[in-house]
Amino acid sequence: MTAIRLVLKKVSPEQLFMGSVLLVNGGNYIYNLILGRLLGPESFAEAALLVTLLLILSFLGMTFQLATAKFAVIFSGEEWLNFRNLMYRLAMIFGLVTGALMIFFSKDLQSFFNTDNAAMFIIFGIGIPLYFFMSVNRGTFQGNQDFHKLSLTYQTEMWSRLLLTLGLLLFVPWQPAFIVALGIALSFLFGLIPSNFKVISFTKITALQPKNAKRVSNFILLTACYEFTQIIINNSDVLLVKHYFNEMDAGLYASLALIGRVVYFVAWMFVMLLLPTVVQKQKDGDPTAPILFKYVGYISLLSVCIVMACYLFPELIISLMFGEAYISMAGLLWQYAFATSLFAISNIFAYYFLSLDHYIPVILSGLLGLSQILLVVFFHTSLEMVVQVQIIAMVALLVAQLLYFTQKKLI
Repeated sequence: MTAIRLVLKKVSPEQLFMGSVLLVNGGNYIYNLILGRLLGPESFAEAALLVTLLLILSFLGMTFQLATAKFAVIFSGEEWLNFRNLMYRLAMIFGLVTGALMIFFSKDLQSFFNTDNAAMFIIFGIGIPLYFFMSVNRGTFQGNQDFHKLSLTYQTEMWSRLLLTLGLLLFVPWQPAFIVALGIALSFLFGLIPSNFKVISFTKITALQPKNAKRVSNFILLTACYEFTQIIINNSDVLLVKHYFNEMDAGLYASLALIGRVVYFVAWMFVMLLLPTVVQKQKDGDPTAPILFKYVGYISLLSVCIVMACYLFPELIISLMFGEAYISMAGLLWQYAFATSLFAISNIFAYYFLSLDHYIPVILSGLLGLSQILLVVFFHTSLEMVVQVQIIAMVALLVAQLLYFTQKKLI
């Protein structure tokens, strides 16, 4: 125990958070791999749909988390307390409305995505308000750079989802999609650990100063628009494949997407560290570009390694992760990983711009995100074509971000 304490003292909070995120990503991969192996391609298609909905929810939640994190750095005293209570109230209202809409349209979602029943959407919808509440909680920790507590919330959410889902699948004879939805919803409750709800007030909320209120509303609107483009870019392909292709192809593609997105999930770790650091440096009048270059360098190096591994050993990777039933996707693995790598690098640029309150990159991302949808809608005669049109869209997105950065000469 003494040796462990000595090691932990030498580890910085940022390094601890990075290690925690890698563990969370590993746990989430194990979660998906277990689902893929236990359920098979056809049943895994529905489970993967729920995982995709969870990713969409995480992007929506990031609007609340990033806004809370940014103004935790900027505000102090009573203004910070008022802002935090306001964010909790907004999160609850938005979560209740979003959850109610999913429950109300559950039958329509069942029809559109060709699922066996609507119960999975109802259970998922019930858990949605908890997720947005959890996002504000995480944003507080992130902005205060309390990476110990921030790490713990991700750990409790991931491990509870993994263990609950696995236990229910093994011992309860319910429909797999219903069990996956229930495991996801319950994990949001565990993700609220740790929290300090005693300091939250939903009734005694004083209005922010007019200047601050405008700044907050502008940032929330800007972030919400960008997160919407993230939803489009990162999830539209899986949803459209589920719509256009049969269950077998949709399940195979879901396994491809899961493996290929590993670089994006690691990039997200650097986004968590990037935003409060850039905001603080801007506040102090220090150069911000060196932080961007450092994280872009990390992601670029990681991307090259992952794409090369997927190119050289595709069949080995797929067989180890999902089994022989998914081996037909081997030829597309490196291409999908390349598309995701481009997206991950451009994403670092985009969150850097968001930290500095720049609007143009959000518009560019929105336009190119819509172009990705249109490309898949018009060109989906094969899964290979679906992947290749995404590469085209992601190249265009990264070039646009680089041109904007060069033009503005941000330092």
